[in-house]
Formats: sequence, C-alpha cells, structure tokens
Amino acid sequence: MITFMSDIICVTNRRLCGTDFLEKIEEIAKAGPRCIILREKDLDEAAYLRLAKNVTAICQQYQVPCMLHSFVGCALSLDIGRIHLPLHILRSMPESEKRRFTQIGVSVHAPEEAAEAERLGASYITAGHIFETDCKKGLAGRGTDFLRRVCDAVNIPVYAIGGITPDNITAIRDAGAAGACVMSSLMQCEDAEVLLRQFRRNPL
Repeated sequence: MITFMSDIICVTNRRLCGTDFLEKIEEIAKAGPRCIILREKDLDEAAYLRLAKNVTAICQQYQVPCMLHSFVGCALSLDIGRIHLPLHILRSMPESEKRRFTQIGVSVHAPEEAAEAERLGASYITAGHIFETDCKKGLAGRGTDFLRRVCDAVNIPVYAIGGITPDNITAIRDAGAAGACVMSSLMQCEDAEVLLRQFRRNPL
C-alpha cells in the first residue's frame, strides 16, 4: 500500500471508467489519494446507497476516507461522518444534522460562496472550474487568479477542480490551494499509482 498522503482528491464518474468501476476504485484507493468523493449524480438514492456500500468498504480496506456526495440520508444510514454537498444543500441543512458529520465539503464557484460555506460549517471547499476541461466544453476556466481570491476569502482548505494535471498542479499550489480534485484522468488512467506520483513530483 502507498504510504504517502496525497493532496489529490479523487472525484468519481463511473461513466468515464473504461473498466469495472469497483476495480478502478480499488486501484485508486490502493494508490493513496487524499480521499475519494463518490459523486455519481445520475443515480437515485436507492441505487446510490447500494453503490456506496461497496465503495466505502473498499475505501475502509485501504484506509482512504470516502466522502459521499449530496445524499445526506445515505451517509447517515451508513454511519459515515463525511459528506460533500452543493452549497444550496448546506444552506438548508439543520444544525442538528450538521453535527452528525465530522467533515463537510462544499462545492463553490465564487469567493463569496466560499466565505458563506465556511460560515455555514464547511470543513473544506472545492472551487472551480479552474482550467478548461472536457467536462465543461466551451466554458473557459476561471483561472488561478480566481482560485487565489477564493483561497484568500476563507480559513479552511481549498481544493481546485477542473482541468488539473501534473503539468499545472504547481500553479494550483502556488495560488494557495491545499490540493486539487481530479476526475477524468483518474477514472481513465492505466495506473492510478503512477498518476498520483506524477502529481507529487513538485510537492508543497
């Protein structure tokens, strides 16, 4: 098992995975990312729960934190104290529910949203999209100046998302981010361990 703690978060998208999804999750977990966010936004809650049971079991095996995404009820039913949310869900989340989580991640798209997420109890935020990416074709990236403004707006870790590669990760770190989220390249790579090591060549 890889022993280093990466600053790269894996965000899943099983539709991009050219192999068995759970096999890919195991490969990534074995490589030692910061955590795995089980996104899978197209699933209904019942299907997501079934998938989450399998993914969290794999993550536990390799001692990699698994963040469930959006489905608060699934996280509570599986007794997982970590959740990643869109800001609008965090806004409506009762304080009693927030207290049941040890870690709450929030996706934001503006410095003002980042500051609001922190006030509402976010443990960390993801900000993007930073660079042009196939996931958002035709939309220009917000760039590292945007990322720097987000980082300056909060006192919690910021993870950049959108078009992050080993070639531009240094610019992400230089802007003040704690690390980055990676989806497509991890879902499609031949070797997750090799890719994460490439991201780590110029560590903070």
